[in-house]
Amino acid sequence: MDTFLLISGFLLVIAGIVGAVIPVLPGPPLGWAGLLLLYLTGPVPMDRWKLVLAFVLALVVTILDYVIPAIGTKKYGGTRYGMWGTVIGLIVGLLVPVPLGFLIGAFAGAYLGEMMYDSKDNRRALRAAFGSFIGFIGSTFLKLAVGIGFAVWFVRTAWLYRAELTGWF
Repeated sequence: MDTFLLISGFLLVIAGIVGAVIPVLPGPPLGWAGLLLLYLTGPVPMDRWKLVLAFVLALVVTILDYVIPAIGTKKYGGTRYGMWGTVIGLIVGLLVPVPLGFLIGAFAGAYLGEMMYDSKDNRRALRAAFGSFIGFIGSTFLKLAVGIGFAVWFVRTAWLYRAELTGWF
């Protein structure tokens, strides 16, 4: 059973890294689930409180993944319309089966939201949409950093206790 948990946990941590780049997959929660499976293995001791902190981090990063593009929109001169357009566009972009729909959705949502606010100021709407794109890139980088951190933690923890895991490798 421990072998199954270890392999499944490792696959989930890898899926967490992939999910940091592909928005359809919830990267940080998948990475945390991999850490949870490592915690549940018998021979690998892990601190429960570190696992709880990792859960909180995964939750916060997942929420920020939707908030940061909206903040980028605001920072580049967007209004509340553009911020809401960004969030709605991200969600619609995830649901529409179009390559890079999440990216197009965030950009288009911010642009359309700003055009609803002021249809005469196309330049400001494009600038806010660009802010949404920059915010999306920032949130992707944050998710990738957390995913890689979870993977390093997983491998390091399993490797440190490899003497007890010799039957697995």
